[in-house]
Amino acid sequence: MANEEHKLLAQYIKEVHAALRKASYKIGVQKAWQEHCKNEKVLSVYAKCMEQLATKHWESNCAVNTNEIVSRIDWSADFCYSYYVNNYYLKFHEKELDISDKINITLKTMESFSLPLKLLDVGSCYNPFNKYGFFDVLAIDLCPANNSVLKCDFLNVMIGNKLIIEAHEVYQLQQNYFDIVTFCFLLEYIPNSELRIEACKRAYCVLKPGGLLIINTPDSKHVGANSKLMKCWRYTLACLGFSRIKYEKFKHMHCLAFRRSLDKEIPRRWVTLYKEPFMEFSLNIPQDFLCDGEDKNISEYSTCTNCVADMELFGELPFNLNCDA
Repeated sequence: MANEEHKLLAQYIKEVHAALRKASYKIGVQKAWQEHCKNEKVLSVYAKCMEQLATKHWESNCAVNTNEIVSRIDWSADFCYSYYVNNYYLKFHEKELDISDKINITLKTMESFSLPLKLLDVGSCYNPFNKYGFFDVLAIDLCPANNSVLKCDFLNVMIGNKLIIEAHEVYQLQQNYFDIVTFCFLLEYIPNSELRIEACKRAYCVLKPGGLLIINTPDSKHVGANSKLMKCWRYTLACLGFSRIKYEKFKHMHCLAFRRSLDKEIPRRWVTLYKEPFMEFSLNIPQDFLCDGEDKNISEYSTCTNCVADMELFGELPFNLNCDA
């Protein structure tokens, strides 16, 4: 059971998410996001709450309950290590070469990386990947929780031919520069599908060919409950040029790894071959369909039937399992 401190922290996180979605419905997502980014008081409290939830209640419980809980940070780091250091990427390189022959295209780019791996942690909060020696981390957030994280609005920052950082703030990200981009519990913060897709487009731009986009998203329902939503995610990211190369559903979250393909036509071949009638170009979450008691168009993609979905988003995550200690 959760203690009172944990309940209050989680409640604040959920209220910020709900308020941002509600504002998006009322005034439009772009204006709502801009106003949210200017609200320094809310952002500051949110950052402190998220850091405490993650470090005090979450990661510590993952360490204690190793048989029950998987840390989203450890899962991401372990897969990146396997992909790059253990040469797992070669499997997908060979697969893409084979597909390129089948669709009669010539690959003009190849993977290129060296240690430490350049990792962009978007919505980092407190820079959890900093503990791994094989990463060179650029941690960014709307409101950093500590000095190792730089201020940056990933949805609006410029992307160009070099990285520009001034006064602890990122003014421009470099295209084709990072080996890894991580969205660890980021997409459910972003208030609608349109902006989530924009975030993924930007990830594609800053990743090197063959680079990894790692996505963790919370979900306490059984594996089939939101399976159609996850299939739509795979379809949408394939349309953008990503191939899904790893997927695991744990008790409290989905963990996904996408590879920026060496040519966009390679994942688009998967779209052509395997698109199902329900798949659409969207990155929806269950909370998109029901909010604040207003019946929106409830999608067939999710079994979410009431507004407790948002409560479950953070209320049933791992840091609830053993918080009394």
